[in-house]
Amino acid sequence: MIYLDTKIAKRIEEKLNKLNDLSPLPKSALKKLQDHLRIEMTYNSNAIEGNSLTLKETALVINEGITVKGKPLKDHLEAKDHIMALDYLCDLVENGKNHTISEHLIRSIHQIIMKDTDKQWAGVYRNSNAIITGADYNPTDALDISHKMKELINWIKINKKKFHIIELSALLHHKLVFIHPFFDGNGRTARIIMNLFFLQYGFPLVLILKNDRKKYYSVLSQADKENYKPLVQFIAQSVERSLDLYLKILTPASKKRENYYILSDLAKKFPYSSKYLNLLIRQGKLEAHKEGRNWVSSDDAIRRYIKSRERKRKIN
Repeated sequence: MIYLDTKIAKRIEEKLNKLNDLSPLPKSALKKLQDHLRIEMTYNSNAIEGNSLTLKETALVINEGITVKGKPLKDHLEAKDHIMALDYLCDLVENGKNHTISEHLIRSIHQIIMKDTDKQWAGVYRNSNAIITGADYNPTDALDISHKMKELINWIKINKKKFHIIELSALLHHKLVFIHPFFDGNGRTARIIMNLFFLQYGFPLVLILKNDRKKYYSVLSQADKENYKPLVQFIAQSVERSLDLYLKILTPASKKRENYYILSDLAKKFPYSSKYLNLLIRQGKLEAHKEGRNWVSSDDAIRRYIKSRERKRKIN
């Protein structure tokens, strides 16, 4: 079963190749960009779960060890623990260890994520049943968690080469949160774990934005009913966002780089309204990524979309 649109897959592969062609990347710029994504992922992943720290406050807590007045201690500890878990995963990849997903790795990531906020259950499967508010299903019975986790690891081994890397990572993410093996921290653990395959494949860190929380929960809910395409497309857009950011920052001035604009500005240049451009983006037909709350795209991306439509008309 193919869940990822072939056009999107091709587009992402082309951007990854462009990034690889820039090697060797300037170390200083690359380090700053990697650090930025680490902080951004920590902020967004925690914020999705209700953490009240802003992006700037998250950076201050992690980089400066500053305590933000009026914010709960738990929120500070979650930021520090998340960045440690993320760094642990990145170190595994950078040290050349070709890790696959295992129960030990999943529990290790969870143990780090929860070590200062719930030490008793950090890295430990829950021993009673759970209810997820707003979900249309009941998570795995506590007695079946160990068995279901072993099934998940076996599924990865069987399907690792059958799916596109984006499909594999998205499906893994869903299967893990669907089992809901821990009392807390399941989403944060799944979002870090799915990055193992991305990093090993050469992608930058892939993160889910807090501003997309509603959409994120919606596509996960659809995946609960075995409709996986919306989730895979959602993750693909997140992959493309990271690639666009890397290419925007790391492409040298001597090479052509794409300039990105908000949709209302692009609508002034092309015969499409900003509302229609937004629809094309949500359908995966137009290259775009989010900067803050706004979708941004480029002149070249719209021209490529127009050309693809013209080719389609000629074929038909």
